[in-house]
Amino acid sequence: MSNRIETIGQLEALYPGPLSAATTRKETPRINDEYRQLIETAPFFAIASIGPGGMDCSPRGDGAGFVKILDDCTVTFPDRRGNNRLDTLRNIVSDPRVALLFLIPGWNETLRINGTAHVSTDPDLLDAFIHQGKRPVTAVVVRIDTMYFQCARALKRAALWEESAKVDPKTLPTAGRLVKSVMQEFDAVEYDTALPARQTDTLY
Repeated sequence: MSNRIETIGQLEALYPGPLSAATTRKETPRINDEYRQLIETAPFFAIASIGPGGMDCSPRGDGAGFVKILDDCTVTFPDRRGNNRLDTLRNIVSDPRVALLFLIPGWNETLRINGTAHVSTDPDLLDAFIHQGKRPVTAVVVRIDTMYFQCARALKRAALWEESAKVDPKTLPTAGRLVKSVMQEFDAVEYDTALPARQTDTLY
């Protein structure tokens, strides 16, 4: 007998019982005052996308308010400097479907947005994202299909914001060691030594 679930019926049979109204009816396609406050407070989110090369999930972070609300169904954010892999942007150009998961430090609920996106070079939009004299090359505009908050259980189980849950970074591999783990010829020491200054100089 297989332990692999292969039909929706099999799956739903494992989770019987009616869903609460708060669960089934909390989705909205429009940003109300409460959701506006969450978007304008969040300094971080992860964005999931899909394209010909497969799926991608990438972090995005900046000061609170870096995700701007264009109207009650549309948000936008800058594509700040990174590693130039362009995984997310390539996917969006090929397939506009995206999902965003917002985190707010100290708040155990999360905010989820599903929608469609496009990459923009609109000069007025990019000017709104100038920081420390640096203008992003592009911005991503997301049209919201649906948005809702996720209850706090996952973050509470993880104790994500608790001091006791913090891990000493010195106990984990450095960025250089992570690269070297798949490129044996890589000079991890040189990379790690230069990394703090390089990140500071190229943050924006």
